[in-house]
Amino acid sequence: MNNKMSRAVLSLSAALSLVLSGPLAAVAQTPAAAPAAAKAKPVARAYGGAAVDGARLLAADSEPGSWLAAGRTYSEQRYSPLTGISKANVGKLGLAWYADVDTERGQESTPVVVDGALYFTTAWSKVFAYDAKSGKQLWAYDPKVDPSNGAIACCDVVNRGVAAWKGKLYLGALDGRLIAIDAKTGKKAWEVQTTDLKDPYTITQAPRIVKGLVIIGNGGAEYTCRGYVSAYDAATGKLKWRFYTVPAKPGDPTNTPELKSALKGWDGDFWKYGGGGTAWDTILYDPKTDLIYFGTGNGLSWSQEVRSPKGGDNLFVSSIVAVHASTGKYAWHFQEVPGDEWDYDVTNPLMTADLKIKGQPRHVLMQAPKTGFFYVWDAATGKLISADKFAPLNWASKIDLKTGRPVENPDARYSDTKAAIVQPAPLGAHNWHPMAYSPKTGLVYIPVTESSTGFMSADPKTFQVKDRVYNTATVSFSDKITELYGKPGAPQRGNIRSYLEAYDPVAQKIVWKAPDKDYGPHGVMTTATNLVFSGDWSGYFNAFDARTGEKLWSIKTQADVVAAPSTYVIGGEQYVALLVGARGLPPGQIRTSATSANNSRLLIYKLNATETLPTAGVAGAVAGKVLDPPLLTGTNEQVIDGEGAYGRFCSGCHGAGGVADKSIPDLRYSPALRNLRNWNAIVIDGERASKGMVSFKSVLAEGQAEAIYHYIVSQANKAKAEQAAKR
Repeated sequence: MNNKMSRAVLSLSAALSLVLSGPLAAVAQTPAAAPAAAKAKPVARAYGGAAVDGARLLAADSEPGSWLAAGRTYSEQRYSPLTGISKANVGKLGLAWYADVDTERGQESTPVVVDGALYFTTAWSKVFAYDAKSGKQLWAYDPKVDPSNGAIACCDVVNRGVAAWKGKLYLGALDGRLIAIDAKTGKKAWEVQTTDLKDPYTITQAPRIVKGLVIIGNGGAEYTCRGYVSAYDAATGKLKWRFYTVPAKPGDPTNTPELKSALKGWDGDFWKYGGGGTAWDTILYDPKTDLIYFGTGNGLSWSQEVRSPKGGDNLFVSSIVAVHASTGKYAWHFQEVPGDEWDYDVTNPLMTADLKIKGQPRHVLMQAPKTGFFYVWDAATGKLISADKFAPLNWASKIDLKTGRPVENPDARYSDTKAAIVQPAPLGAHNWHPMAYSPKTGLVYIPVTESSTGFMSADPKTFQVKDRVYNTATVSFSDKITELYGKPGAPQRGNIRSYLEAYDPVAQKIVWKAPDKDYGPHGVMTTATNLVFSGDWSGYFNAFDARTGEKLWSIKTQADVVAAPSTYVIGGEQYVALLVGARGLPPGQIRTSATSANNSRLLIYKLNATETLPTAGVAGAVAGKVLDPPLLTGTNEQVIDGEGAYGRFCSGCHGAGGVADKSIPDLRYSPALRNLRNWNAIVIDGERASKGMVSFKSVLAEGQAEAIYHYIVSQANKAKAEQAAKR
């Protein structure tokens, strides 16, 4: 990493002074806390010591100048009580310092700021520590993940952050390791393999720490994995409990009473291939109920006709599960999508809040999942309070509040002979990107995307599950799907639009929308001064009025933004921290970073700062998203064969139909399309294995690599013609 910053280097004593002044200055910005601040003495904590414990997390609002965890508090509201940056002065925000990131791909972590030090993770599970005021790098830690793990990371080699606890930082690495790192030195304290290396598990989520236990899940539901959530002793790394999310083979000792009961809702030998249900993102602890909540993902395969031929609910796929914090024992569950076959993971962010509903105070759990319905539950019991639409959808008409089940549109179910158009598409109306809630406005701020896709099932008689490749058993392009899209009233195919939305969870209504110029979701933070901060895929970081959605401030980032920001105070000044970088570059943006082709950087803002990003392009820099494919030379048969092979082996990372929808490069724009030799060097020979694109020689049949090449060339030329027609 390189960083551009003030040349002043803080001494340890000066840095400690800044740490001690930070919380006091922060409290002074919060009027309600001012009287307590007059009596309280600053707590002396070692600079960069990450001295976080349960008591400190519970009292996080008493030191709003820190950002102690990924969601700031246990509630995961991503709301800051700070008032230093307001609607009156937000226009004066400028860049204070920045640090270039040495990895490309998606950057998804929210910076954690504790005791004067700022910690964040990057793609490939790297961890970095910086002085939060000056921008001086304190240390860097590289777990040296084997790049071959990139081939089984369904949605890029990303990481969403660290957890801090009693002098250590905790990292879930892509290869399934849970690693404890000394917060002062960046040296590894201990590590434990949380997954079986024989199975294609990955970890991209930020761990959570509860009562001295590190809670972590995993991903891999498309790759023959069985989901589970584990708790490890934060001091030693010893496994304390584990909760499996889907049943194993009947008679397996890991089948708890709940899983034995769940077996009744499954059919066939699904357990041979893991079953799916991985808990790959959200984990939340609620001190008021002493429960841990997590969401589970899709089953394996997506197609229920293949996975569970006679149907069934397939618990605990696509469910919210609550367990007791100390033991991991089952408390309650709520299945949002019984028998899910649309990849409607409900691993999307959860948050707790205290709301007044029908005149009564209620402590609730809330979620805006992929499905397009906003859920509010009683946090203690899981009883459904409300579930209404926050985005367009067609797979169900409503949620039955008595049963909690969706009233499904029968046309949304598909088979190997029946096609369906489904909205939202698998990436959902809201995916992993953090949302925020303001207790001042009573609104939840959600990054929403609108999309649709076509579904058909693979032939259940001939489909074969394969190791370490995408096993959705679905077809996204076919004559029958194309025919459905051609009918009057059919939604637009693929990505439609995206926007930041304010939603009232009590009134169950959308209050405002702030549309994005370019499609793409982005994480959110809100503050006590009624500001909402969020980046976008046009390459800007923005501040909105939390009550009206009016854009109040915007600054160019030179990169696509997907991560959520955090905010903190040092020496009486409020800062805002944002990690940027995603697939490709914003339209018209050139590469200005020598270490990252997508201009990945950590950006730090404060009032009246005047630092600037570089403007000169580096060698080989090309403006983002420029289509320049070769002419199509393949036969129709090769293109058709390539479409099927691409859908099976490539679409999980590179997007359906060759249109990238995650952080992996969009192949239609790839220079490797210039000739087949370059293409095969990557796909067959593994030329880019060190960057995570391993050889697919062992899984592709003869001629399939070439067929996929011709298919992508075909898709690129179609897209180029469409762009030309719009000019």
